[in-house]
Parts: sequence; structure tokens; C-alpha cells
Amino acid sequence: MKLTLGTPTAWRPGRDSKAVRHRAHDGAPRVEGKRVVVVGGGIAGLAAATILAERGVAVDVVEREPQLGGRVRSWPVELENGDSTVMSRGFHAFFRQYYQLRALLRRADPALRGLRAVDDYPLKLADGPTDSFTNIPRIPPWNLIGFVAKSPTFKVADLGKVDVDQAMGLLDVEFPQTFHDLDGVSAAAFLDRMRFPREARHLALEVFARSFFADPNDFSAGELVAMFHTYFVGSAEGLLFDVAADDFDAALWTPLARYLDRLGVTFHTSTSVTGLDVRDDGVTVTTTAGEIQNDSVVLATDLAPLQQLVATTPELGDEEWRQSVLSLNLAPPFVVWRRWLDRLPNPGAPDFLGTSGYAGLDNVSMIHQFEDSAAAWSRQTGGSVVELHAYAVTGDPHDPELKAELARQQDRVFPELAGATQLGEEYLVKQDCSVVDLRPWGSRPTVTTPNSRVKLAGDGIRCDFPVALMERAATTGMLAANELLDGWGARGEDLWTSPMTPRFGWVRPVRRALGRVPLPAGMRPTP
Repeated sequence: MKLTLGTPTAWRPGRDSKAVRHRAHDGAPRVEGKRVVVVGGGIAGLAAATILAERGVAVDVVEREPQLGGRVRSWPVELENGDSTVMSRGFHAFFRQYYQLRALLRRADPALRGLRAVDDYPLKLADGPTDSFTNIPRIPPWNLIGFVAKSPTFKVADLGKVDVDQAMGLLDVEFPQTFHDLDGVSAAAFLDRMRFPREARHLALEVFARSFFADPNDFSAGELVAMFHTYFVGSAEGLLFDVAADDFDAALWTPLARYLDRLGVTFHTSTSVTGLDVRDDGVTVTTTAGEIQNDSVVLATDLAPLQQLVATTPELGDEEWRQSVLSLNLAPPFVVWRRWLDRLPNPGAPDFLGTSGYAGLDNVSMIHQFEDSAAAWSRQTGGSVVELHAYAVTGDPHDPELKAELARQQDRVFPELAGATQLGEEYLVKQDCSVVDLRPWGSRPTVTTPNSRVKLAGDGIRCDFPVALMERAATTGMLAANELLDGWGARGEDLWTSPMTPRFGWVRPVRRALGRVPLPAGMRPTP
């Protein structure tokens, strides 16, 4: 697909004046007579379906769950006392840098009323300080200066211990080359190389690596650097974020589904894909509800179903490509334990609290403080909806001792909840998130496959832009649609990202002046 990078334009998708526009290829505004099956009704699949349907393509979305949203879905549950409520896989942060995702949601919700801003996301170190991201300037470098000045963990004195040249590698980026330059380097090793202050490591690892449900020793340093750049040192959108104002289905996906229904998209929920037949004249998708004949298919599934389809469809590609998909790894399992308790935390409890050093507990979320349906239950009962997260679990996530330990750590962080009666619970264990591990970046599969009728999308699919998590899902979904549209002579969707190169012109001259570590191969010199 032909892209023009960094095209100037007066309009911006957010507040960052240096956001980069990646123009889609030119072409006709609409396509006639084309049909595409999108396998997977999560963010990637919905993004692909939206771009295609808006241009006249007939789209079928096949989703194995009863609800849309994929790993960002919600579903009904009934508590022990008979109360009906909802459950999900934990909170998701909708950062202001998520340009594609937010553009997708705006199709049905132009003012983004389905999202709600959070005031802070404090990070608490056991027997140590708590860091806050509120009241810190958004625009670099003032955000970095403000954070260091305010942080009780990352002290100004610590800056003298940091390897300056290595630290400037966080500023001296050029995507996608930066991903390649850090092949084989873990996030933990990268921070070691920087001589990152020990007490401050939880800020980097809990905010970034843990967000990927990954062990820092198995998580790519390239991905870590991209996240530092996207969320902090390279973007003026800030580190704070929005969350869904209600359960995901009510706030996000039902409105978007109505929009897509008006465009003619057909949804097949509670339906699994069992096989593909890819031919020169089209694709037959076999599902548990029958066959769908179409021109092309976008595989926007979780990793395990994708690998199953690739393993059973030899015509999808050669052995090297197939191995690039089949060898992808999952992150370790994680736990989301939602508890309906009969009492409230003390006033002023944060909506979200990242925790480090509290045994297996990584996050505590007060769901009733930001989700409308949970807030209604709280007003009715006087109780709270508390969610405990444990990421990258190394032992048995179903071990009763882990559950007991999470409860103990909750009471340690919020002692006022100790002894509360549990009115209901949902203990969710999952292991279905892809991990960006230490394998060469170039060996990971991209949206493009050896067969022009088949595209991939999802947060585990390689994208050479500095995007990740939900935004990588939305971006790859749109890229998959763009590639199909390009092949049919139609115009795709322009995409936006944080800057692809250093935000500041002085970074490379200063780094060259230091002269200790040469610029990585492939870096363009500053003109």
C-alpha cells in the first residue's frame, strides 16, 4: 500500500500540533460489487468493517461471542443475591493519542460522550511513595521536567546516575527502525543499560510493560521505547486518559453496531469460523452457521484462532510466512477479580491505583466510581464494585492462595475495606493476549499476507507506526481495509500517529556531540 508520510494539514485529531498524518492512496470514493468477511468483532475487526462499509463494500462480521468488542467487551452476570449486573475483562485506558480508535468511536458518538476523563492514575510503591500524573504539563519537554520535579520516586539527584546517552535513546527515535535496532533487547535490560534508578523502575515497568501483561524480561525494549515516545516524551496529548462511562457494550459497541447496521453490515454473533477456502476467484468462509461466499477476508481474531486457521489453510502462504504466525507467543495468564462489596472505600479513593511490590496485585479499580451501571448498583446497595488485577501470573492463576493473597493486598492498600462482606464476585482468568517478545521485529507478521485476498489485523500484528494495544488493533484494522480498497482502486482512510522521528531538532546533534555511542544503523542524519 502506498502511503505519503507526514503530510502537512491544518486539522489535527487531538491537541498535538506535531501529530503525523499518513495519507492513504488516492482512488475512487466507493467500491461496487465487493463483499468481505471480517473474522472477529473486536476493535480491529470493527475498524476494518467500518472503513470498508463506508466505501460501499458489503461486510459480514463473524464473532464467536454473543457481544461485540472482543477483549474489550462486557457481558451480563447474576450475583449470588440475584442482582443482574455486568462484567468485563477489566478497565481499558483510552489515551488521547489513540487517534484511530477515537475516530472509530466518533462515527457513532461524535462528542465521545461514551468516554469519561480520569483525574489521575497514581502508582503506589509498597512501603514507598505514590506517584501522580495529574497537574503535569502535557507538552514535552515540560511534561518530563514537571514530572521529575514533582515525583517523590524519580528525584532530580537520580538524573546524575543515569547514562545520558542511553537515556537520549528515548528521544532519538525513528520508526520503524527503532523497533529493529532493539531486536533481542528486553525492557528490563534496556533500563539496566540506562542505569535507571531502582526505585523508579516501577514507573516504567508497571505503566508500560505490565500494560501488556508481560514479564519485563520477556518484553521488547523496542516496544517499551515506542510507548515512552507515544505516551510521554514524543507526544503532547499527555499520560492521562479516558475510560468507558458505562459497561463497554452500552457505552461503545451498541452505538457503533447501530451505525454499521445502517451501512448494511451483517453481524453473525455467537458464531465461530471453522475453515477457509481461499481460491483465485474468492474466499469461502465456513462457520458454525453455514458458509459465506465473498471476495476477501480480514482475520481479526485472537492469536489462538488465527493460528488454528493458518494451520488448517495451507493456501494462505509459504512455510516461512506460516511459521511467522504459528510461532507467535501469548503473554502469561492474568487475573481480573471483580468483587461486589457491602461497603465503600474512603472518600477520595482513586478510580485506578497501580501497585508495585504488593505480591501479585498490580492494579485496583473502583468500578462504581466511573461506570454508570456500577454506580447505580452502588447507590442502591451502599456497596462498592472493586476490581483486582494480577498480570503476568507465573504460577497457577486458579490457585486459591493467589486469590487469598490478592484479598490480603487489597486490604493492605485499602484497609477500610478489610472485613467487608462480599455480595458477589467474578474471578476471570485469561491467557489470550499476544506479547511483543524479543524475536526480531521484522519476523513478525504484518497486515499483508502472501495471498492478496487475505489480510490480518489485531494488536498482535506488526505495525510499523508507534502504536500499541487498542490503538494497534484499530490501526491494523484500518490498514487491512486500506490494502483491500487499494487493490480495488478505491481510496482508504488517512491515519494519524505521534511523531515518527525525534520531536526536537537538537536531540541528534547533542547525541552526536556526546560521541560515546553511535547512532543505530538506519538512522537518518539530521539535515
